[in-house]
Amino acid sequence: MRAEGNGRPLRAGLALTACAVLLAGCASMPDGGNLKKVDASQRPDSQSQVRVYAIPPSENARAVDIVQGFLEALTSDDPDFTIARKYLTKDASAAWDPEHSTTVLADGPNTVADNLGNDSGGGRTYSLTGRQVAMVNKQHAYVPDEKSYAQTVHLSQQSGQNGRVWRIDRLPKGIVLGESDFERNYEAVNKYYFAEPGAGTRGGGPKALVADPIYVRQRIDPLTETVKSLLDGPTHWLEPVVNSRFDTGTRLAPDAKSLAPDDKNKLVVPLSGRGGRVDQERCTEMAAQLLFTLQDLASSGVEQVELQREGGSQLCVLGKDRAGTVASPRSTNRPSYQYFVDDKRRLVRMPGNAGSNARPEPVSGPFGQPEEALQSVAVSRNEVRAAGVSADGHRLYTASLVGGSLGGPELRSRGKTPDQGLSTPSWDGRGDLWVADRDRKRPRLLWLDQGTGEPVQVRVSGLDGRIEAVRVAADGVRIALLVKKGDKTSLRIGRVERSGGKGEQPEISVVEPREAAPQMEEVTAMSWAGPSRLVVVGRESGGVQQMRYVQCDGSARAGATLPGLTGVKEIAASEDETQPLLAHSDDGIVRLPSGAQWQTVGKDGTGPVYPG
Repeated sequence: MRAEGNGRPLRAGLALTACAVLLAGCASMPDGGNLKKVDASQRPDSQSQVRVYAIPPSENARAVDIVQGFLEALTSDDPDFTIARKYLTKDASAAWDPEHSTTVLADGPNTVADNLGNDSGGGRTYSLTGRQVAMVNKQHAYVPDEKSYAQTVHLSQQSGQNGRVWRIDRLPKGIVLGESDFERNYEAVNKYYFAEPGAGTRGGGPKALVADPIYVRQRIDPLTETVKSLLDGPTHWLEPVVNSRFDTGTRLAPDAKSLAPDDKNKLVVPLSGRGGRVDQERCTEMAAQLLFTLQDLASSGVEQVELQREGGSQLCVLGKDRAGTVASPRSTNRPSYQYFVDDKRRLVRMPGNAGSNARPEPVSGPFGQPEEALQSVAVSRNEVRAAGVSADGHRLYTASLVGGSLGGPELRSRGKTPDQGLSTPSWDGRGDLWVADRDRKRPRLLWLDQGTGEPVQVRVSGLDGRIEAVRVAADGVRIALLVKKGDKTSLRIGRVERSGGKGEQPEISVVEPREAAPQMEEVTAMSWAGPSRLVVVGRESGGVQQMRYVQCDGSARAGATLPGLTGVKEIAASEDETQPLLAHSDDGIVRLPSGAQWQTVGKDGTGPVYPG
């Protein structure tokens, strides 16, 4: 059978309301041979905030039109994929679950007609192929998963109003779309859960919250979808080390179809199930989870949350002004100073919000004096203490930043050279200290309770390579590791699990380390730069050095481009995202204030750090 309309352009199944016109087809799709990808976001103004609507199939649509129309309908802003379902048979529509998963391909699905005519049953089959980048699972969690993608779509003829029509009767689970369409349609949001008691900050003050990044469709009621996802509980990867104050089974009340704040930016959330039977303290913690989550949703504008029972009676009310006294993502703390090691191998600091003319000055205490030449330093999150590694990489000291003298080392390494000794240390939000011993004969990840005492070796599961650098998130639950294997250094994010009773030697493990910058062949420096974001320095295969932001789940959202900088060796960011970046480069110690270019702080120096 001759291919239908080979090489002729097709009408695309989308429309932009901003233009009030139908979009012309972006690809020619004959029944035979290799066909072009479906990538709706290549059209003009694809990143602008316009709504994209799908168009149902025409009465005389060819099999090839049905395949293309369905794939383009998946990239639209159709809330329930109602139009996409019109391309399916009734049975296929009933069985298809678009919420099952979202498969993200690098360049959108390429389609190939597997035969030029009908098969023995009178149907036709098309292959969908491409390079898979990631999958967003049913929990809305982004999971990097690079591999070849190959699935099929089968069509059969059905009875229509004016004769036989083509419809899809077999198709892959979930939806599939290109990376650019994914970035246009989906928005990253951090849900927040409480760190388990063993992982949170010690002492008084608000309880520690941990960010759990997800993706929601950004123009399809993202507020309601985010609230539902929060109530469903943490993603599987994070679940072992956090807990939700919402009981399992808590849902929105049946009549709460779509949530929206009122004219005073108060959001009323009616709950069903056990969520309506909690005391006041528990309720305010639930409300705090909601408030911090919705603050990460740029479009929400929520200033206050009221939780209600299913019948409409009030459970509790919490505003942004009080939420920080109940719970806090530790990354919201604003540092007082920026730090680095100067040319005299001592620790110096600059006021956190000062301009480029602020002169660095030595810190108080032994690290500000030439008692021990330093290679690298970490400052505790309360900026009271510091940990320093000697210039030869062999010894780790801790000392006060207020005064006192330098005691004996807390830890020694047998590494032969400085780069085979101790890494730059890192403090977590509990006040505990982490450091990697890069000794080739005995590589270890070590933890020191409050920065002192007998070091505990941390077990790291599923890690193939040697740890070169360590940065612990403020919540103490997630840890970023640079792992070297052969010629490649990758960025891994692990989950910190603790066990052991009170008074016992703790057992600490880093579990399920997952790759956070899969697009980079070599990562040479990194730092946490927000609740779930890191800034990294590295290069892609065959590329040049670059700096970019990545999410801890492995996604790399388009964002502000960082100005170029030559020969970056170290990078430091505050988890308070308003603070400037610091770097050690060929130009010395430099920093990047918001909206400005890199500014030189000092021609000589190493180890720029923020507290942590």
